Order: sequence, then C-alpha cells, then structure tokens
Amino acid sequence: MFKMKLLSRAALTRLGIFSIILGVILGWGWFTMIRMPFSSYRRQLPPLNQQQISLDKALRQDVEILSTKLGEHNFSNYKNLVAAANYLESSLASAGYKVKRQTYKFGKYNYDNIEVEILGSNRKDEIVVIGGHYDSVIDSPGANDNATGAAAVLELARALALKKPARTLRFVEFVNEEPPFFQTADMGSVVYAKRSHKAGDKIVAMLSLETMGYYSDEPGTQKYPFPLNLVYPSSGNFIGFIGNIKSGDLVRDAIASFRRHVQFPSEGAALPAQIPGVGWSDQWSFWQEGYPGIMVTDTAPYRYPYYHTAQDTADKINFDRLARVVAGLEKVISDLAMFEID
Repeated sequence: MFKMKLLSRAALTRLGIFSIILGVILGWGWFTMIRMPFSSYRRQLPPLNQQQISLDKALRQDVEILSTKLGEHNFSNYKNLVAAANYLESSLASAGYKVKRQTYKFGKYNYDNIEVEILGSNRKDEIVVIGGHYDSVIDSPGANDNATGAAAVLELARALALKKPARTLRFVEFVNEEPPFFQTADMGSVVYAKRSHKAGDKIVAMLSLETMGYYSDEPGTQKYPFPLNLVYPSSGNFIGFIGNIKSGDLVRDAIASFRRHVQFPSEGAALPAQIPGVGWSDQWSFWQEGYPGIMVTDTAPYRYPYYHTAQDTADKINFDRLARVVAGLEKVISDLAMFEID
C-alpha cells in the first residue's frame, strides 16, 4: 500500500510537471504565433470613401486586362505573359517611375521581374519590398491568383509615387511563381531575393500580395489546417497577414497598422513555415535569404473554391472589399516605410 501511494504521488508529480510544461508551450505559442495587436473589425462595413471608390474602378480595370483580356499568361502561353509584363511596365512608367526589368533566362525564353523604386531619405539603406506575381497557373486566367495581387502592387505604386519615405520603397511584379517554377531556383522572386542578398541589400520588410479578392460572410466558407480551425473564424470575410516565426514582429506591425487605419476584418499569425500554405508565395523566397516577409492574402485554397481552375475569373472578385484592403495597405506601407509628413 505504501509503495502504491508513493507511485501515485510520483505519477501525480510527473503529471503536474507535464501540465506546467504544456501550459508554458501553449502560452508561448499563443503570444508568439497567434495573439495580434488590437482586434479585428466585426461590425458592418461602412460605405466606400472616395479613395476606395477610385481604387475599386482601377483594380477592376487592371484585373480584367490581366485575366479577361489576356487569359492564361505563363511560360506555356509566353506571348500573353510578355503582354502582361508590358502592361505592368507601361502602367508604372505612366505613373512617373523609371522601370527596371530584372531579366533571366530559362530554356529558350527570357523572363522579367519588373521593379520600380522610391529612394528613401535618412534611412535609404533600409528597404521595404511590396511584391506580387503576375503569372497565372496553367489552364487558368488567374483573376484572383494572382491578378488581384499584381493589380494591388500596381495601384499602391501609383498611389505612393509622389510620397517621401525615410526608407527606400520598392514595388516588384514577380514572374514565374506558379509551377513548375514554384520554390525552385527559377522562381522569379527567388532570383530577385538571391540577387538582393548578393548585392548586400538590407531588406527590412517584404509584403507578398497574393490572391486577395474573394470574400464571404457565410459560416463554413473558411477552412484551415488543424489546429488553426480551433482559433480562427469560420467565415471567409477577412484579409490574412501570414508570416513565419522569424517574421513575427513584421506580422504584428503590419496588422496593427492595418487595424488602426481601416474598418475591415483581419486576422494574423506567425506560424512554422512547415504548415501547409504558410510559405505558398513569394515571401518564401525572401525567408531563404534571411529577410523578414509576410503574405497578405484571402487564404487562397482555404477559402477560394475556384483556386487554380479555369473558373478563376474576374466575376468572382469582390472589388468593393479588395479596394478597402488595398486602401488599408497603403497606410501599412506608409508606416513601414516611415513616410515623411508633407
């Protein structure tokens, strides 16, 4: 009996220690990965303001040109990919930018990342990159994935063209994010990030704008890999800010700025890169070079039923909500780039 009591006490002691350790791990995970500054907006969306109305119109035009007019645009439909690059280049040039093409060769064709820059003032060596890929997946016009992201990069560059940042600000339209280039040496953003690292560029923040235009208020429209479904809402009406663990500070800074400036639902997380979806865009390329990067997204396959299909067309996009998100991102970028007061 005495031995049984000792064993019971030992077992209870081990259970207590295990519970404490588990509590510490869960607490660390909550504060490190899940907990975000301020609260997501939960009320009815206000009417669009004039800036958002203009953005709605401009984003709609960009997405329809990149997806409806051009259709599938990628390495297998090279002519349309070149046309997409030319449209983005001419649009950025018309906004007053000197456009640079970062060209590299794969097979018999040349491919181009398209970049414009606003040189910073007193902190010009610190660089903020805003990027999105402009190619579509095979057999898809790519309206949401990723004409919405490419259009958002373009419209943000237009909106901020005459501003004066303390940090240098770069807007980049990346080529070849989709398979067979995805997470290979020939992915456009991998080429860009490697060259940046080799040049000694001090990139302090990278925002990847990826599949941003589909929203639903209906319960059950948002899916997650376990155990994230235990934490986040089931309605796909929010914009997500997602990073790896090392980019946690950037996730929190970005979503805090967004929540201060715009009335729109938002969720954020800094998660292990191994979780499916966390590294599924151009921010992954910057992580490989040690740069902090996050993805701004509607969560793509975890919400969008037309992901990587021929039905990914412009009529599926909610431009009203996309415009609100892009207007909020303008404020986020202003904060990250430390814009000077006119």
